[in-house]
Formats: sequence, structure tokens, C-alpha cells
Amino acid sequence: MPRTRSKPGDTFVGVAILLLTALALFAFLMSWVLSTPAVQPIVVLVLLAAGLVYGNRRRKQQARSAQQAQIRAAQSMEIARYHAMDPRQFEDAIAYLCHRDGCRDARRTGGAGDLGADVVAIAPDGRRIVIQCKRYGPTTNVGSGDLQRFGGTCYNVHGAQVAAVVTTSRFTKPATGYAQSMGIRLFDQHALAAWASHTGPAPWML
Repeated sequence: MPRTRSKPGDTFVGVAILLLTALALFAFLMSWVLSTPAVQPIVVLVLLAAGLVYGNRRRKQQARSAQQAQIRAAQSMEIARYHAMDPRQFEDAIAYLCHRDGCRDARRTGGAGDLGADVVAIAPDGRRIVIQCKRYGPTTNVGSGDLQRFGGTCYNVHGAQVAAVVTTSRFTKPATGYAQSMGIRLFDQHALAAWASHTGPAPWML
């Protein structure tokens, strides 16, 4: 036998019946509560407790939202500052961040013949850090070619125990894949802004 399809009107009627039933049950419950003095204080206490829980949760959510807004503002200011630098200033700024966060002998080594090592430092735990800095515009991504050149020298030539590439831009997917295979740590504009604003880790902390 052919199946009978439900009409839109039937669905609407079913929903309306459910709503009316729920309202009737609610009205009955409220009339019972209001006519039972022994129950009224309990209901009042339950409502007060629910209000306190909701208000406390709401305040926590508002505090978290305000904190997140402050973090985003700080990170936005940081990345804008780095975008305004030239490559040499950017390397000096990364060396400063290493020094600020406890590294020893943090210095800029970038220049002709640097073989990819723009900043070197000794981490607080004694490991040798080698960082390549890419001060690119927000629309120019760091590609796999950049990573491959750095990967060919960071360990064998510079003796890195922590190798990282820090950029004011982003990394392409092939670059990310190559970095993972080589153990190179990538810091894009968001990770850099978090590091600079004390809201995220430094490269050697990952």
C-alpha cells in the first residue's frame, strides 16, 4: 500500500498540541505551588539559587570575554609593530625577545653569508637556538623553499638544538609539512604576537 505523507498542517497541529500541553502542566504546577504554603519557601530558595548560579556564570563569561579582548588587542598591536620594521630591525627584535625571556648570548647574526641563521641564542636550559627571521608582508607566505634552505644548514652547519623560523606572515602547507618532518618550529604572525605580548610560549618552550 502507498505510504501516506504527513501534511505540513498536521505537523503544525502536533507542535501546537505539545506546546499547549506543556503550558497546561506548567500552569497546574504553579497553581499547586502557590496554593501549598509549605512548598513556597522551597521554590523561592530554588529560584534564588538558580539565579545566583546563572549570575555567577554570566560574570565569569563576561570576565573571560574581556580578558580575551585585551589579549587580542595586545597581540594586534605587537604584530603591527613588527610589520613596520625592516628585516634588520626585525632580527634585532627577535634577538631582544630571546634575551627578555631568559636566553644567554642572544644576538643577531643575519647578513650576507649567514646561511639562514639570523638569530642565535642559548636557551635557559642550555640548548642552542637558531632562528631564521622572515619579515614578510601579510599577503606573502613563507614557502617550502625557504624552509628547505634553512633545514639544510640549521643542524649540520649551525649546530641547532632548537631550530625555528619566525615570520610576520604565514607558512604554506608544504612548508609546514617539511618543518614537521625536520623538527623545525614554526612561529607565524599569531604565534609571534602571542610570544611578544606574554600571552604565548617562546619557540624553545614548545
